[in-house]
Amino acid sequence: MRLSTLLALAAIALPYSVADAAQDPYSYAEPDTVRVRHAELDLALDFPARVIAGTVTLELDWRDAKASTLSLDTRDLAIERVEALDGAGHAQALRYTLAAPDAELGSKLSIAAPGHPARVRIAYRTAPTASGLQWLDREQTADKRAPFLFSQSQSIHARSWIPLQDTPAVRFSYAARAHAPAGISVLMSALRQPAQGDVQSFSQPQPIPSYLLAIAAGALAEQATSPRTAVWAEPSQVQAAAREFGDIEQMMRTTEHLYGAYRWGRYDMLVLPPSFPFGGMENPEMTFLTPTVIAGDKSLVSVVAHELAHSWSGNLVTSATWRDIWLNEGFTTYVENRIIEAVYGKTQADEEFVVAADELKHKMQSLSENQQRLAPAPREVGADDALTDVAYVKGAWFLRFLEARFGRTVFDAYLRGYFDHFAFQSITTEQMLDYLRANLIEKHPGKASWDEIEQWVYAPGLPATATLPAVPAFVAIDAARARFLDGSLVAAALPATGWNTHEWLYFLDHLPEAPTLAQVQALDAAWQLSQSANAEIGMRWLPRAIRAGDSTVWPAARATMLRIGRMKLTLPIYRAFAATPAGLAYAEAAFKAHKAEYHPLTRQAIEKVLRKAHAQPEAIR
Repeated sequence: MRLSTLLALAAIALPYSVADAAQDPYSYAEPDTVRVRHAELDLALDFPARVIAGTVTLELDWRDAKASTLSLDTRDLAIERVEALDGAGHAQALRYTLAAPDAELGSKLSIAAPGHPARVRIAYRTAPTASGLQWLDREQTADKRAPFLFSQSQSIHARSWIPLQDTPAVRFSYAARAHAPAGISVLMSALRQPAQGDVQSFSQPQPIPSYLLAIAAGALAEQATSPRTAVWAEPSQVQAAAREFGDIEQMMRTTEHLYGAYRWGRYDMLVLPPSFPFGGMENPEMTFLTPTVIAGDKSLVSVVAHELAHSWSGNLVTSATWRDIWLNEGFTTYVENRIIEAVYGKTQADEEFVVAADELKHKMQSLSENQQRLAPAPREVGADDALTDVAYVKGAWFLRFLEARFGRTVFDAYLRGYFDHFAFQSITTEQMLDYLRANLIEKHPGKASWDEIEQWVYAPGLPATATLPAVPAFVAIDAARARFLDGSLVAAALPATGWNTHEWLYFLDHLPEAPTLAQVQALDAAWQLSQSANAEIGMRWLPRAIRAGDSTVWPAARATMLRIGRMKLTLPIYRAFAATPAGLAYAEAAFKAHKAEYHPLTRQAIEKVLRKAHAQPEAIR
């Protein structure tokens, strides 16, 4: 690290040391001692038992001549045997110990490895409750043809289905063989190879971090959207998904023009069942997507643009620790917005960013000062908890600030050089800052001060330099909303007939958190908001209607939170119900009857909301 960066960090009295920030507190791996360079997976999918059984063979790069132990991350795995493999493939048993589990980190697997074997093979079985896997009965799928399996490895859940170095600091290539029942298609975050009987094979030649390991399996159909892109989904959904995501090739060409060639071969997309807990997951070669983005009018395809953008920011250049996750998500959110502008126009891009910025400002009110930093103190934020709007939107806002100061032409060239320079590497915030200082700040003096940069990255809140684009439509919506709220404009007279999705979102976001019952009933009667098929509208409207005391929306809210497992869209409804004793009882009954249908991560998040409502009811309200 450059001396200038060290001095700058010391000057603002960070609540942690730079050395501490460079370590990954969420992994037992010791990559300075030994690193995994390649993994060979041989997996058998057992749907009735809800278990993956098989082996992983790890190719190792020993870096410390005195080391004698390989430390790996696991969670709830049954380890059956561990072997060293010589060049001829002969196996020799190795001694190992599996430590008592930690609630967050899982169990450390320590393997005695005298002689520094180049390859170690581990036979293991997952638990039916693996945090990174969801198994669905066929009745829980759209077409009800076959059971379904999908993974979610980010942030530290790969260790629940593979023993490995589960830290973004370590990148490795992999190959896999998956054994599945007849009629089940298997997909992974890798290039598909020709199937041989019930064995489906995959190859990922590029080094990726463990959180990008992914697997899905079910009765799936494929529809091409260009020679290098396709949509996968259950047969009843695949045509609608292909129509919705039909602009993906144009998005790819736009991003390549801005930031360089797409380096991953194919870009395929898989639409998962509604229980998928996120909007999307940028697994290389096979992006996972929630069906909630299929709105029928392409209004929510920014999620697709976001996951595509990760092919440059996140997958190509990766944060070295979860404390640095804004290097993935902030850069990606910025690139996403540039894609939306190029494909759908500046108005839509500006509207989307202003809506996101308003959400960030609202959510920051409930975050600690440390959580408001782009680079927080690493041991005070859980690995999953690091994925907040701060990483996404404040990170993108910082890049918008740089673009405004240096000009788009200069900043685009800088960002393209950044992606090339750090390609297929995992880096820290401080490495990014050193590159920024040398290749942008110092090459164009007088455009931005280093103090301004520090405020964006290390200070809580938003700096004074955080400005937003003017959106004329939003000015008119503000005026109409104000008239509706003061009673001078009835709900049916709102000029909303031509509002697009993001204009509706802006209108709803700036309503009171708990409007009056009369206001809620008038809006619903005029615009049928409770019946909207757009999940983003429902997420904003239904909690407000619940808090206003409109019990007539409860069935619609219940149907929404049971149909959708995406945490962003479901948790606000649970929180609104949990604010009153009657609502809490209603939500708990619904959850108890359907909890098995939620993804483990969503289930844990809902249980946390319900526990908090019992322990601190005023915190929910």
